[in-house]
Amino acid sequence: MESDAEEEAAATPAAAAGPAAGRLKGSPELTVDADMREMAKTAAWSVSSCKAGNGVAALRDDNLDTYWQSDGAQPHLVNIQFQKKVQLQLVVLYVDFKLDESYTPSKISIRAGDGFHNLKEIKTVELAKPVGWVHISLSGADPRETFIHTFMLQIAILSNHLNGRDTHIRQIKIYGPRPNPVPHQPFHFTSREFITYSTIR
Repeated sequence: MESDAEEEAAATPAAAAGPAAGRLKGSPELTVDADMREMAKTAAWSVSSCKAGNGVAALRDDNLDTYWQSDGAQPHLVNIQFQKKVQLQLVVLYVDFKLDESYTPSKISIRAGDGFHNLKEIKTVELAKPVGWVHISLSGADPRETFIHTFMLQIAILSNHLNGRDTHIRQIKIYGPRPNPVPHQPFHFTSREFITYSTIR
């Protein structure tokens, strides 16, 4: 299982903001900012297709030896639906070109909306023979747009390496900002010193 230490680890530079985030290669360690938390533990997960024994559960089992394998026409879709509107900042995928070769995604689209009826593409990324954790920032081109506010996220695999048809993804994590630790405080303080002195005694 993912430990608190992993969630609290130092920041890894995320994908560049904008419609296209460049060619990503992956990182051996899963590291995120300390002010983020994993958001999708209670979400409803579904996929457009899967091979028997390699279903949606493999995306969330914290086991890098298992994987979801699609079994149908592209694009291959992973759907994450939340019970209420949530703030999301980061999508992290584990993929491995060395093991999966032509099953490895090469182009991914991230879409968000209230449901299947109004999903809009918010980010497209290309992967270059990735091995490890691929960090995809959901922030916009405007530096003030640090997260998206949505009921649903869809990860669409548009193409694979070596013109492969079906795809393998070994893990997916979805991160958003931690709740403000200071009640009724409009500003989000992250250091212990600021939090200590943020209320009137």
